[in-house]
Amino acid sequence: MSLQSAIWFLLIGVLAGFLASAIMKGPKLSLLGTLVLGVVGALIGGFVFGLLGLASNTLLVSLVTATVGAVLLIWLAGYVRRA
Repeated sequence: MSLQSAIWFLLIGVLAGFLASAIMKGPKLSLLGTLVLGVVGALIGGFVFGLLGLASNTLLVSLVTATVGAVLLIWLAGYVRRA
């Protein structure tokens, strides 16, 4: 992975974490927490979208994938916390 790709990955992660927190009305996270949420969300979203056969290398689709994954992560964390 090139440095430019890594920077884009981190920026998409931060934005996806922020969007997911806003969508799910989750707790306000620090920049590092938002980054971790977005990056883990990107991994989860990439896995789920890959299973569905939906993949693309564009920035917009990467952002959507990471956001969907982060929303799933927040939902799963809330579900586990209630159980």
